[in-house]
Amino acid sequence: MSRFGNIGHRLYQGEISFDFVGRRKLWYSISGVIVLVAAIGLAMGLHLGIEFKGGSVYTVNKPGLSVSQAQDAANKITHDSTALVQKTDKGDVRIQVSSASNVDAETFTEQLAKDLGVPQNEVNAQVIGPSWGHEISQKALLGLVIFMVLVTIYLAVAFEWRMALAALVALIHDLLITIGVYALVGFEVTPGTVIGFLTILGYSLYDTVVVFDTVKENTRGIAKQNKRTYSEAANLGLNQTLVRSINTTVVALLPVAALLFIGGGILGAGTLNDISLALFIGLAAGAYSSICVATPLLAQLKEATPEMKDLAKRVAQRRAADAKAAEQAGGDQAGDGEPDGDVPAGMVGQRNQPVGRARGKGRPSGKH
Repeated sequence: MSRFGNIGHRLYQGEISFDFVGRRKLWYSISGVIVLVAAIGLAMGLHLGIEFKGGSVYTVNKPGLSVSQAQDAANKITHDSTALVQKTDKGDVRIQVSSASNVDAETFTEQLAKDLGVPQNEVNAQVIGPSWGHEISQKALLGLVIFMVLVTIYLAVAFEWRMALAALVALIHDLLITIGVYALVGFEVTPGTVIGFLTILGYSLYDTVVVFDTVKENTRGIAKQNKRTYSEAANLGLNQTLVRSINTTVVALLPVAALLFIGGGILGAGTLNDISLALFIGLAAGAYSSICVATPLLAQLKEATPEMKDLAKRVAQRRAADAKAAEQAGGDQAGDGEPDGDVPAGMVGQRNQPVGRARGKGRPSGKH
């Protein structure tokens, strides 16, 4: 761990550096492939929960009732296998039936109680209309739009519009990837999923703002010098916050991974998957986008300005002059070790002796 901390210190001091900004074409290509795969998943369609498409939910309280038994009974009533059956945390069996099954709640309740051998009052039925789900979807979309607008305004005021644009692109990047993964794996989209989406957007924004704040400090008054370009200063700020971003992401992913893989996968608490998958994918995508998307895009936008173009020229000229001076200095040092053509070979070692001492050498001292 101390070694990792030492790497972080060296990154902060600029002793070592990873060129994230200089490799932005590579990161753009990787992001493009991931977003393309996510778009294919979205084209296949999302598996919307009953809260969004309408239907009925039936909760059966019977000790020893298995999911497979309830699934067989539900399939017999609906004449298909579209019913979703899950175990709840209390041990009850929860059956979701879409409104497309065309089976009214009263008929389904009576037949289900008969097939499972339970009293009808032990089957709790809840009908959810599609209008309620449509209203929830509209409010979620409205909240997302308002969030994006407020974020853009805040970043434009606190930093500048280029940082706001880069952060907005990173947010959309994370959202598309997370939704695309949901479509590809076939997880159900519920209100818990929407909460997870909004949570990861906040996290992604937080990580991006931390990096941008360091970049802002490193680039303050950068046009007044000629030692480094804007991209190099931005890359330095990115490296200075790299270890912090990794640590924050790992610490955030550990409890989410426990919910997703242990709670939802091993223990079978399927209701945890709704929010844990969104958080897991979103947190990982947010860390990646703040490092490999937002900051390289910001540097690209800034380098396109006339002021930064002029700075890049001055930096290149200074480095060319320094390289030329170093080359000349190396040539002069190599020439000092060679004898002049008109000096005898035996006198090479005496070229730099003081004149007075050279003249007095070999004369009588006047003492007998």
